[in-house]
Amino acid sequence: MVAQKSKKVWIWIGSIFGTLILILAFGAMFLSARWKPLLTEKIKEGVYNGSHHLYKIDFKSINLNLVTGSLALRDVTLTPDTLVFDSLKAKRLAPAHTFEIKLKKLQVTGVGILTAYFKKRAEVNAILLDKPSINMVFNKVPKTIDTVKEEKTLYQQISNTFKSLHIKSIKIVDADFDYINRSLAKKTKKSIKHLDINVNDFLLDSLSQNDTSRFYYTKDISFQVAGYKALTKDKMYTMKVDTINGSLASKKITIKGFNLIPMYPELTFARKYNVQKDRYNLSFEKVEFNGVDFMALNTDQKLHAKSLRIGPAKVEVFMSRESLPPPGLDKARNFPHLALKRLDFPIAIDTVKIRNINLKYSEYNPASKKIGSVDFKSLTGNILNVTNDSLKLAKNNHALANFNTLLMGSGKLNLKIDFNLTDKNGAFSYSGNMGNFDFTKLNPLSTALGLVEIESGNVQKIDFKATGNTRTATGSMNMLYTNLKVKLLSDNIDGEGTKEKGLLSFLANTILVKDENPKKGEAPRTATMTNTRINSASFFNLMWKTVFVGIKDIVGVGVVPEKDPIKQQKNVAKKIRQQKREDRKEARKARQEQNKR
Repeated sequence: MVAQKSKKVWIWIGSIFGTLILILAFGAMFLSARWKPLLTEKIKEGVYNGSHHLYKIDFKSINLNLVTGSLALRDVTLTPDTLVFDSLKAKRLAPAHTFEIKLKKLQVTGVGILTAYFKKRAEVNAILLDKPSINMVFNKVPKTIDTVKEEKTLYQQISNTFKSLHIKSIKIVDADFDYINRSLAKKTKKSIKHLDINVNDFLLDSLSQNDTSRFYYTKDISFQVAGYKALTKDKMYTMKVDTINGSLASKKITIKGFNLIPMYPELTFARKYNVQKDRYNLSFEKVEFNGVDFMALNTDQKLHAKSLRIGPAKVEVFMSRESLPPPGLDKARNFPHLALKRLDFPIAIDTVKIRNINLKYSEYNPASKKIGSVDFKSLTGNILNVTNDSLKLAKNNHALANFNTLLMGSGKLNLKIDFNLTDKNGAFSYSGNMGNFDFTKLNPLSTALGLVEIESGNVQKIDFKATGNTRTATGSMNMLYTNLKVKLLSDNIDGEGTKEKGLLSFLANTILVKDENPKKGEAPRTATMTNTRINSASFFNLMWKTVFVGIKDIVGVGVVPEKDPIKQQKNVAKKIRQQKREDRKEARKARQEQNKR
């Protein structure tokens, strides 16, 4: 009997709760239906008034759930009014960027409806924009001046309705993002796929606008692009990026896994062009900007950072010497400091940190039918004051680079470069030194490109210095070495391989090659370096060819690869003949003098 009464009580309680739930559900449905037109009007009015009439929002439908505090807008568009923008620009109140946004669904969750209604505080847990299309348009706008009438702050504009607006999280997921620059003579557009943006802790109240720990009222805005892959415009390379991350709070932008991959093998790639063309194969594990001024980047498109760290990385450059004409353009425009000057936006980086980069330069020589290479292992160093910003240049117009690397993975080479960032002729100076080095380590370069095999040779010390510009470089060199011997090789035009030219090698070693410096009982020989750059030669080509001129002057012949090795060997043979004639002439004179006595 007791059990039956207890069962009836629970049925009665359950019925009451069920009825209440039904009443609340129907009430919520009724209120939602009544609130939809009002809420639609308020959203459109809030966006319009809150943006100084700059933006209009539209959507196809709105779903509201008062019980869960969720809101969903479908087929949403946000568009700026160009006439209003022009008016704000004239008043110096226009923002640097405007946005055009389209998306299928905008989801708002965790809205505190009772708190908003009774306490005038808008609390939102999360706003989600899923797979939107976003156009971000940059316009160069004049800055606000003191004589302009001060407009209401963003908080003042909402203060009549709410005391505060707090959104814990705003997420933009998998966006198609286009950055359009309309400040240039010709409009440019850059596209990014699969962009994620997270806005953390947006707070708008009477104090937040003066909170220095916040950026545009937020604790942090971060972004990420993952799995970017695309063909370059000429379809000769695949570009890949694993991730790009950025955070306003940490002031960092990090790029991981950047790769530029050629679509064809070395010679196949070169033969796709009608002119000589460098082929690049790039792999950067990490590139990181630190201390980024995001405010300057947003408002003025200025990239200012404390440092840029590059590496570990691998850089390979290949060029074929097959009978193709050089490219029409003058590579002087790509000198590092002149290329920096050509950038269409201001940049200022206090320190560029190069860390553990393996650099390889290769050429194909049709005379030997081989590829010769020179390697610089573990390139590490810093470049100070990398800038094209006119205000920065007025204070300091020199960028200073200091590197160390292992030539052919063996000889420790130290190099300093001083770039004049304002000189119209690309003035620069450089100096370097290297300790112990085995000359035979250069054979991967000299046998293929110079048709010269180095049998032996030991460097004790090299030091050099030079000044240059886009046309020439001049300087001086000291090099101490011992036991240098070389073999001169035949060409491989007939496809039978390169062979030693025994007699010519013997004569070159006997007559022309200076096997040591200094000679016993003599002062060390020094060299004056002078080199004139051709239009197709790069900045680093000018530097190293100038150094090679000095080495050749001290050594005599054989170690330094020439552009035309066959012509080089003909010149060697000619010099040997000339030297032998001079020796015979001196011998005749000596005999004549002896006969007279």
